Amino acid sequence: MSSTQPRLAMHRYQHVYFWFLYSLLYILWIFVLDYQKYFKRRVGNMPIKKMTLADHLIFWSFKLFYLFVFVAVPIYVTGFMAWLIGFLTFTLVAGFVLSIVFQLAHTVEHTHFPMPGEGGKLEDEWAIHQLKTTANFAPKNKFISWLVGGLNFQIEHHLFPKVSHVHYANLRRIIKQACAEYGIPYIEYPRMSQAVVSHVSFLKQMGRG
Repeated sequence: MSSTQPRLAMHRYQHVYFWFLYSLLYILWIFVLDYQKYFKRRVGNMPIKKMTLADHLIFWSFKLFYLFVFVAVPIYVTGFMAWLIGFLTFTLVAGFVLSIVFQLAHTVEHTHFPMPGEGGKLEDEWAIHQLKTTANFAPKNKFISWLVGGLNFQIEHHLFPKVSHVHYANLRRIIKQACAEYGIPYIEYPRMSQAVVSHVSFLKQMGRG
């Protein structure tokens, strides 16, 4: 995904097999990643705050609730095979949608992956960093905007994370104009298909160096 990561032989064809791997995200998230974060007390390299008793109870209560509602009850009602087919169908679709939305917003040909310099500081200030590392896709497609909750306006989402996504289209016009005035890049793909092509091309470039 980045030139700073070690390149392995299998990455050479990642632009071909990523479709399947992206589909596994939801299953991995529910059954592996959440528990890793919980027991390691960190998200990636970032430690999480000390959990209170209420935090622990909420985590385990919802994990058990999920297993009861989405595993135990369906198996009891429909049988194992019917449950397995249904469960894999919705989790694989959900995993792919989650993955592709965030990948199109970050890992495309024109986004940057800056690394901290001396002292652990990035070259650009916060807002410029957001603009260089994110991309919008299909901003005028109302159906896609509705379907992904405005996450196709990823630039606006990063710059104004506490503003409702219903305002992103108006914010986009203002931010885009300000970027043009100050010569700051504003990365955007008019159609989702263009962003997908750019993402595939990016994976191919990263995989083959």
